[in-house]
Amino acid sequence: MKKTAKILMVLLIASLAAIKTNAQVSIGISVRIAPPALPVYSQPACPVDGYLWTPGYWAYDQDGGYYWVPGVWVAPPRVGYLWTPGYWGYDGSIYAYHQGYWGTHIGFYGGVNYGYGYGGSGYGGGRWSGNSFQYNTAVVNVNRTVVHNTYINNTVVNNVTVNNHTSFNGPGGVTAQPRPEERAAERDQHVQPTAEQQNHQQVAGKDRSQFASANNGRPATTAMNKVNGNRFNQQGHTAKAQVTDGANGNPDRNNHAPAGDNANDRANANADKAAQPDAANNNAVHNHQPANNAQGNNQNEANRRQPAQNQNHHNQAHAPRPQQQHAAPARQQHQNHRPQQEHEKHR
Repeated sequence: MKKTAKILMVLLIASLAAIKTNAQVSIGISVRIAPPALPVYSQPACPVDGYLWTPGYWAYDQDGGYYWVPGVWVAPPRVGYLWTPGYWGYDGSIYAYHQGYWGTHIGFYGGVNYGYGYGGSGYGGGRWSGNSFQYNTAVVNVNRTVVHNTYINNTVVNNVTVNNHTSFNGPGGVTAQPRPEERAAERDQHVQPTAEQQNHQQVAGKDRSQFASANNGRPATTAMNKVNGNRFNQQGHTAKAQVTDGANGNPDRNNHAPAGDNANDRANANADKAAQPDAANNNAVHNHQPANNAQGNNQNEANRRQPAQNQNHHNQAHAPRPQQQHAAPARQQHQNHRPQQEHEKHR
């Protein structure tokens, strides 16, 4: 009898663990107003060999509204794992946030074009080869002083017309539906955002200059080279976090982040045109319990469209080890990319 009870207990624990790690796209929060359009911004160079890019996104605070979580390079939780960004989905009445996750395949992220390899489906910014991550420098920006495992995938062509900064899936936004391979990826084992990623979002939520209500959809800091690392504005110039007044939460007006130049203002003219329901509904927030305790991760935009085919390798080994960081210029992105005949050459 005792032996049977132990077996049942083991099976119960195993089933609960499976539910936690395989929990599908979970909804963390929903609101009645659309997220702002995605800002166009420069991608900082990857500072450490083995780090992966996680695009910026609009998160939501019940008191302050939408705020921008900068795109950032992070260490994956395991070798062979890739990041599927979160996304906002609209069902005609509310905008619900679907959490991002780590897994061996890229899942559905709403068809949203976050740029730098995340063109709406799959990922074209790099791939795993054994224990190492190879970076596609036709798509992403790396510090060549420390990153040497690169290649060029010429399945994209430049298109200088940028006309899609949509930040959500659903009516009025992106109308993409999951592909069969994306649905299959939803059944893979998943890992929630790392502690580093969760901290990254929390820090952004304490910086009032990141809130759309304060920046009109143009955050002071759009990207960072690593968590708690260097901050960059839309042009790739150094930015500063804006200090908040602890008494009332208002920004310290003596500490302003760098303002964008006129060229960038024109590049982001569409950022103010995101479809939004009645502003009277701004404070109507609905909380949902996530299936895992993941913090949300979503949105960025530069403008590269990657190949539809996802090239991944899933070998297990040691986690990437940080190396000494060297400063490198950020890459400004103003192009969409469309698939054509593939030609690859390794560097």
